[in-house]
Amino acid sequence: MYWTLELASYLEDAPWPATKDELIEFSIRTGVPAEVVENLQELEDDGAPYENIEEIWPDYPSKDDFFFNEDEY
Repeated sequence: MYWTLELASYLEDAPWPATKDELIEFSIRTGVPAEVVENLQELEDDGAPYENIEEIWPDYPSKDDFFFNEDEY
């Protein structure tokens, strides 16, 4: 399983919190690349919902990771 920023971005609009099955269904319904569905299928499934993308890919960059000053725009 591997994630890239592009692949993870397809899950930004997912209905959080969501279970593994709900995320797979959402991904198929919205037509994401097959790699996203494959990555989701490889997740552990303990029945508990994932609260956000960071629980799936802990290295997902947050808004704080970008170095620009919003006040300048």
